Amino acid sequence: MTSLFSIVLAAILGLLAVASAIGFILQRRATEPGSVATVQNLNARIRSWWIMVAVFGGAILLGDTAVVILFAFLSFMALREFWTLTPSRRGDHQALFLSFFVVLPLHYVLLGTLWYGLFSIFIPVYAFLILPAVATLTGDVNEFLARTARVQWGLMLTVYSISHAPALLMLETGTPPALLLVYLVIVVQLSDVFQYVWGKLLGKHRFSPNISPSKTLEGLIGGGASAILVGTLLYRLTPFSPLQAAAISTVIVVAGFFGGFVLSAIKRDLNAKDWGYVIEGHGGVLDRLDSITFAAPLFFHIVRYWFTA
Repeated sequence: MTSLFSIVLAAILGLLAVASAIGFILQRRATEPGSVATVQNLNARIRSWWIMVAVFGGAILLGDTAVVILFAFLSFMALREFWTLTPSRRGDHQALFLSFFVVLPLHYVLLGTLWYGLFSIFIPVYAFLILPAVATLTGDVNEFLARTARVQWGLMLTVYSISHAPALLMLETGTPPALLLVYLVIVVQLSDVFQYVWGKLLGKHRFSPNISPSKTLEGLIGGGASAILVGTLLYRLTPFSPLQAAAISTVIVVAGFFGGFVLSAIKRDLNAKDWGYVIEGHGGVLDRLDSITFAAPLFFHIVRYWFTA
């Protein structure tokens, strides 16, 4: 695993170095206000990618426990961002306290101890039943159904769905499980990056201005195709054949797109541009992980059902 991961990490760092050099050159040449703002945003994104790659790569090298702790922290930050923008009432406070400080850590403990059976049902069965029951004890019935749905949906997106990325460490496929996680993250994140690049270069037709004003049809097609090509070429990180890698990369790209699209729709409903401001040029943690929310569970179960012993 170490040699393969080292090669991939070196390639990513090389791409970042090239991107940083291009950003530096563009910054020197940009003169118009519009182009200056675009280049500044690009360079901010590149600086953030250096940090994100260092953190994620470091966690992979430190081992499974570090990866689980990292994703538990990311889920906590994402859930915090979700509730920072989402309206709540006093009657929700007990359920929210349990979500942050009981359900989330216990869910990741189940993951870290490889207890798949309880991990898979703990939130969608037990938490989804217990939290509304706790909320009824406050006696606040105003918009109770909508408030309960927000509590459950917040947990589903930011904790349960995201946790399926590190849950890949549970799977025995004949390939180091950490490489499956690396594969998922590379395909999902490169899909977002390529969509951004192709959209800036060739984008003319807005895909859905009401939900995501910056997404273009050209960006989606070019970015998706580029990410699928990369996913196919990286099949050696996985137990897949090249054809299987192409098909599974397609699933990851499509699911990742709809993850980002759904989270964008929620943001628009909440009259927000970004979920937060933690990551320079990207917004919040949930802005960076929105594609993971849909892609990770699908990828996990495809691998578990078809490629484990």
